[in-house]
Amino acid sequence: MTARNSLFVAAIALALALIGGGDVTFAQEAPMPADLPAQDAPVVRLPSALSLQASADLQDGSVIETLGFHAPGDGGAALYHIRQLPEGLQPNGADVLALPGGLVAVLLEREGVNYRMFGAVGDGQSDDGVQIKLAHEYANRHGIPVINLSGEFWLRETNRIPIRTSVNWGQTLLHIDEEFNTLQDPRFEVLGDESTLSLVEDEELKAALLGQIRPGVHIIPELAPYADHLINVRDNNDRMGIRAGYEGNRGWAREELFYVEEEGRIVGDIAFAFSDLTTITATPCPDTYLVIEGGGFIVSGENPNTGSTGYHWNGFSIRRSRTIIRQQWVGLEEGARDASLAARNGFYSFSGVYDVTLQDIRLMPWEKTRRAPEVAVPHGTYGIGGSRMLNCTFRNLTAEAGWVAWGVFGTNINKNFRIEQCRLNRIDVHFHCWNLYIEDSEIGFKGISVTGGGDLFIEDTVRDGNNFVSFRPDYGSKWDGRIRMRGCTLRPTGGGNVSVLGYGMRDFDYQYQVGFARSIVIDDLLIDYSAAPASAEPCWLMSIVPFAQTQGDRRLFFPTFVRFSDIRVIGREQGVRLVRIPSPYGYDLGSSGGYDGSTVQPNCTIVVDRVQLERLTAERPDDATNVHLLIGGSEAQEYTDESALYPKILFRDCDGLSAYLGNCAAEASFERCSISMLTADELQGALSFTECGFQPRLQEVEGEIYALDSTLGTRFTNCTLHAPVVAGESVPALVDKSGILSINGPVRYFHLNTTLGNSVLQYCREAGIALTPEFIARLRSHHALEE
Repeated sequence: MTARNSLFVAAIALALALIGGGDVTFAQEAPMPADLPAQDAPVVRLPSALSLQASADLQDGSVIETLGFHAPGDGGAALYHIRQLPEGLQPNGADVLALPGGLVAVLLEREGVNYRMFGAVGDGQSDDGVQIKLAHEYANRHGIPVINLSGEFWLRETNRIPIRTSVNWGQTLLHIDEEFNTLQDPRFEVLGDESTLSLVEDEELKAALLGQIRPGVHIIPELAPYADHLINVRDNNDRMGIRAGYEGNRGWAREELFYVEEEGRIVGDIAFAFSDLTTITATPCPDTYLVIEGGGFIVSGENPNTGSTGYHWNGFSIRRSRTIIRQQWVGLEEGARDASLAARNGFYSFSGVYDVTLQDIRLMPWEKTRRAPEVAVPHGTYGIGGSRMLNCTFRNLTAEAGWVAWGVFGTNINKNFRIEQCRLNRIDVHFHCWNLYIEDSEIGFKGISVTGGGDLFIEDTVRDGNNFVSFRPDYGSKWDGRIRMRGCTLRPTGGGNVSVLGYGMRDFDYQYQVGFARSIVIDDLLIDYSAAPASAEPCWLMSIVPFAQTQGDRRLFFPTFVRFSDIRVIGREQGVRLVRIPSPYGYDLGSSGGYDGSTVQPNCTIVVDRVQLERLTAERPDDATNVHLLIGGSEAQEYTDESALYPKILFRDCDGLSAYLGNCAAEASFERCSISMLTADELQGALSFTECGFQPRLQEVEGEIYALDSTLGTRFTNCTLHAPVVAGESVPALVDKSGILSINGPVRYFHLNTTLGNSVLQYCREAGIALTPEFIARLRSHHALEE
């Protein structure tokens, strides 16, 4: 305690005594810690730590101030305490310096340290990692930050540099020699101070968790003692997420990851219930944020000398919750190229963490798909990796490249995953992403590739490539939750079909139910073909598999609500198609629907509003290929049960619509649409058209053009029939083949104020056909029960 502080304490004590009328008692001066010098220790200034080591006349207990480590002004100036060698410490040429006479100089810094204080030279030849590791070990022991704002240093063989305190690298450049990357050892480890607890032996707690861990649970009172802990539970005997295409793969244990707040409040949605728990762990989360900021990391790009092509470490392993890493640059040495044949875990790799942020960072994806097979990397290779991540945010990151590079992201069990203001070549979660939010970002050629559930919300984001979101087929292409896209742009690159949401699950038993989401909303989407204006391939809003059940008799789930609205195409005239659903009979929507002969009870709503559709020409009237929407097929099939797909469909303000509703149950309404082709063979339900125009486009006409028979009635209000266009030519006479009416003949279905298009009326005038009053009356108002 300084003299100034002693006087302050005495004054406070005197004031309190006078106020309370008690005796005056002065606080005793706190004893100095054993490793600190006495207050009256003599202070000697020396040019450097090297001159300190050569000094022979130093006194035990004195304090030395050096002006540098190797030489005055080299940045390594520091304070040292001269003392006998304490037990547990050995001279290391850095923070413990051997001196003549059996003394040592022990570094005496308590506000922060830098690397030059420990002898780092930064000459491009030495392994500065040795001194850097000592600096961080010292900082960790004393709970102080590492503040190294400048200089260049080289890490060669040194690994596992522990970081437990905040770091500010400022303008420091750290060169990493990747020849010495290993399979086991990261260059830096960001660690917490407390150990993970195993709770699986607590039978009472285990029983409580088995009864309460299930979807929808938000509080577990028995976990209140573990507030501010990250909980991981697993049943290693219950396997799920079996990876298709990988023979012998056992998948993942049934597993959950969540954080506990006060009173047992849960952060992190629960997706699974359990019948047993073989692992229960609780990891304490620190009560402070650790901040690692600044610095540039320059990697050599060399192939590691391990002889293995497996996953190697070259950067950070982050295993501490509440960590913020920001304002960093990662790239290759000048003139170097990524030549590694080995995969990388991720320059930043996260494991078992809660509330971690990576922001303001330039990173790079690594090369994989090189042209020559002998130099291609055999595994995915990542810039950001990890597993068991909760509430992790990635903000203002840049990691872009061309077609040779692999995707920068590769993670598993990533919950409440946020991407904000980033430019990345890929976002990826292999197994079990839960809640992914992407905002104001640009995603490059490798795309968005995920499986999981919860919320998938993408807003104001641009994607360069042919698929906006590809749901990974190896893990079942599933999204068990809500999908919402708003204000986004897809920029196709050409060379194949395009889809906004692409599903490719295989007929394989993944050991969990898979499907296409519980709801899908796509609003204000722009599809920009400027980079591929010659592309003539279809663009599907949803591209799904044709089956509704996989091996193991697992039925696919289907959304109960779908809305496509305000979708435009620029860069080419060709618009979009919607989705093909050939197997509505076997889905599991999780809610009841049905058709009882009198009504349709829908369990799904599909809304298509102001969507720019592709202009299609059917080969013939019953063409099921050239359509925007297909539900069902040409052959009748039995519905599995009431959980199958029974949709209510609403189209608004869509031009040139072609749809095929074959042998299915549905209610379909069309408002202010132009209908090109519509086949509703044996429709169990109803059709309704309001202010619609009918102008079929097809190559040839055989039989009736439109098939609109529905068991609950087909209704027209204020609709217009135009001349069919056959093989590119308008043929007004074929309006009699429409299947809706014959001029001056029968009118089918319900009609109110139906009109004929001008080209049809012109044809009638030129052919001398006078419309009869009876026919006009039927157009004005007609009931389906009338002859």
